[in-house]
Amino acid sequence: MDVVLVGLPGSGKSAVGRRLAGRHHAAFIDLDELLELRVGRPVPVIFAEEGEAAFRRYEREAVLSLGPADPDPQVRRVIATGGGAVIDPRNRWLLYRGRFAVWLDGAPEVLGHRLGRSSNVRPLIVGRDPVAAIRDLAAARERFYAPALQIGATAQITPIVNALEERIADGPARSVMLLRAETAIGRVEIGQGIAAAAIGSALRRQQARRAILLAEPKTWEVAGAGIADALAADGWPVERILLPRGENAKRIRVVEQICRELARLHVDRKETLVAIGGGALTDAAGFVAASYLRGIPIVQVPTTLVGQIDAALGGKTAVDIPEGKNLVGAFHQPVAFVADVAFLATLPARQLRAALGEAVKMAVLGDERLFELIEEDGEAIARRDKGPSESGTLAELVERCAWAKVEVVAADEREAGRRMTLNLGHTIGHGIEAAAGYSSILHGEAVAYGLRGAFAIARALEMVPADRAARVSALLDRLGLGVTPPAVSREAVREHIATDKKHVLGRLNWVLPTATGVVVRSDVPAEAVAAGLAAALRLTPVANTGEASTRP
Repeated sequence: MDVVLVGLPGSGKSAVGRRLAGRHHAAFIDLDELLELRVGRPVPVIFAEEGEAAFRRYEREAVLSLGPADPDPQVRRVIATGGGAVIDPRNRWLLYRGRFAVWLDGAPEVLGHRLGRSSNVRPLIVGRDPVAAIRDLAAARERFYAPALQIGATAQITPIVNALEERIADGPARSVMLLRAETAIGRVEIGQGIAAAAIGSALRRQQARRAILLAEPKTWEVAGAGIADALAADGWPVERILLPRGENAKRIRVVEQICRELARLHVDRKETLVAIGGGALTDAAGFVAASYLRGIPIVQVPTTLVGQIDAALGGKTAVDIPEGKNLVGAFHQPVAFVADVAFLATLPARQLRAALGEAVKMAVLGDERLFELIEEDGEAIARRDKGPSESGTLAELVERCAWAKVEVVAADEREAGRRMTLNLGHTIGHGIEAAAGYSSILHGEAVAYGLRGAFAIARALEMVPADRAARVSALLDRLGLGVTPPAVSREAVREHIATDKKHVLGRLNWVLPTATGVVVRSDVPAEAVAAGLAAALRLTPVANTGEASTRP
């Protein structure tokens, strides 16, 4: 078994690791020392000569060089990581899966004073007040350390090692938690094989008396039934409520049916719902939770890629009416959001491909690493290749998209400003979905069409460079998104855009791309909108007129 020690600078990872390795006659690996040996230069020199980005690349290579986790139940290796090693999602995937991860957690004041007396140079601390620097690092990194077993690092080494050894006999968990954060919009947990345990933990925090699971029939088969069995084995009485599949769940009549079922079960305000399914299911269940008894708690457990990276996160709940998508809804934050990437293995290729439309949107908002990830591995994800799942690429995509949305929503929960940017590609996209009757086009597919339209509008207004637009267009082409004309009319899409919920005082707010991000504008002229619709609907320009005709 490998024991991995994580924590802030000064938390004693090397000292504790050496003592623990000595007790078990195990190999001790200091990741920074391994990195220095591989690169041939000390860490401070690497920082000074090449910067932090280069150091992090070397750090990932050092993590990869560790190879697979040792399956022996006895402690064979103790690995002390650098304080920032687990910032990289791929490093966490490698360090936490199959290994016994321990977070040595110390008060910033104690760790800061230790560092102030230490002769060991810490590049991120040099030139700063050590206590203030550690406080900043603690706030930024807590979500990366929190999945590991937390042990206080303010005591002497022997008590820490003793506390560690009391738990090591448990061995590594079969599941792996990759990120855990307490946020202004609920607890966020991302991992593999974590769903049942995370739901049980949420129900205990809410002091619930039973588990009330809402799911679709297909989702119940592939995910819900297993969760229900695990919860029942843990002592929870389980109730099940099934909703229709897909957008059919997002109907006002369905909301009434579910509320009546909750009334039949005598659900009160102290109870907690658990929504297990795709984005449409979590939307509808969230709206039920927001409405029933004027609001009861809910745990969102999305089982689709689009649900995990976008739809189930952020507290926007809604149902559709014939006049438009999501026109009836409420803001209602879940008490917990649980993204279990194990569920993604059962998804059809079309759903995975469609979800990448939302992922490309998040990349365009400003995450260059996410952009590169999709360019490198998006096609493999869309094909359902095993590589992205086994390497942690898919988990990284989920984390990057989800956490970016957490930061936006936490700063603007009610969409008064910054959150509006998350609607990039959605104005035309929602219009296409509505025009298609919410049946033949998946949400992520519609967003891809909408992205093409948004970039065409921005190009018409000279807001975005040609190479940026070309890069996004080429990526969507490679992913097979928004390539063929959708089976909808331009007039129908226009009508639905006219009822888009982003209208304010009669003017529609458009989210449009720039060279590095997006802006919101309400002064988009009709000719630019026409260009956007033509691009989104894949219309072929007619020579010398600027008009467009539908391509067969």
